Amino acid sequence: MYCSRVVDDRVTPGSQTSLREANRARIVNAVQQRGSLTQVELAGLTGLSPATVSNIVNELTGSGVLHTSPTTRSGRRAQQVTLARNLGLVAGLHFGSRSLRVALSDVAHRIVAEQRLPLAPDHRADAGLQRAAMLAEEMVASVGATMPEVLAVGVGIPAPVDVRTGKVATRGLLRGWDGVPVAEVLGGLLATPVHIDNDANLGALAEQRLGAARGRRHVVYLRVSHGVGGGLVLGGEVYRGRIGAAGELGHVTIDDNGTVCRCGNRGCLETFVGAGAILETLRGSHGHLALRDVITRAEQGDPGCRRVLSDAGRHLGIAAASVCNVIDPEVVVIGGQLAEAGEMLLGPLRATLGERTIPSAAGPVEVVQGELGPSAEVRGALAIALDRVSIPIGMVTS
Repeated sequence: MYCSRVVDDRVTPGSQTSLREANRARIVNAVQQRGSLTQVELAGLTGLSPATVSNIVNELTGSGVLHTSPTTRSGRRAQQVTLARNLGLVAGLHFGSRSLRVALSDVAHRIVAEQRLPLAPDHRADAGLQRAAMLAEEMVASVGATMPEVLAVGVGIPAPVDVRTGKVATRGLLRGWDGVPVAEVLGGLLATPVHIDNDANLGALAEQRLGAARGRRHVVYLRVSHGVGGGLVLGGEVYRGRIGAAGELGHVTIDDNGTVCRCGNRGCLETFVGAGAILETLRGSHGHLALRDVITRAEQGDPGCRRVLSDAGRHLGIAAASVCNVIDPEVVVIGGQLAEAGEMLLGPLRATLGERTIPSAAGPVEVVQGELGPSAEVRGALAIALDRVSIPIGMVTS
């Protein structure tokens, strides 16, 4: 059984109790963001002494806020720390171009249910949100919980989002969703706080906290599937810009005379490496394929399929190089279905980055495949929901 949210108790500022509460909050916040950490990792992340961490973890474990279990790190025994799983549930939703993915997790980041449904290519917000709400309610019931036990919901959509209003920030990029107050509508359907963001931002957040960029503070994330999205993590935080449109690498122009893009500009990256462009390039020689077919045939040695993936890697490198020269990230993470091509895509991308970025004594920026695969964006949606949950840490009396 899951319990509902409780607001932290307040203490007098400047007192020893206040300092103790602040340290407890730092530990809880670190575990809340990362899902699980050893006590040694907690000490390094929070800057607290190992003895302080150990004492606070013991207290919060005794009060039912944290849970510990034995583990090993580098061959040594350690204590793994997570949030207690009976504090509540959160839900994450990802509206992709062609599918809806819904996941439920407890506050310890343990996914307890997940489903994926196909969507029509031009699905509209009204029908999509109704369907998502019904599916979320069914999934909550399937794990023996009720909707009041869902503390928050995170939602990702494939378009720039103004997180202050919960609306799509630009017109024309996601037909049928313009002007819809997504957070407000879905929150009304579920009677639960809803928080919305661009799906590539959520993928970036998930990979930075839980995946291939874990521990890095400056990250560029590229999601390449039917469309091309980008997310930026700067200083450990998602950077959204003025209206939520930061990181839209799919609409960086790489050919002034290129094909007109759905955004209205010409020669955008998406018109070269989105699934539609790749499949159209191969249609004359290979007939009708799906993106998964292209990757499979390339793995089997098909020269045409390997060529289009190599070209896509170079085009991605051109766009990514401009961003890398501006923000100097630690790592570029490639996600989305096209990332499944692995080195056939990443090799040419790295080569292009090396040619087009400013030479550095540290060498070229690292380029890696995402670790979370198709779940990255929904894991990010769960993360923004968890970030907005108040964990009860109680009052220290000693």
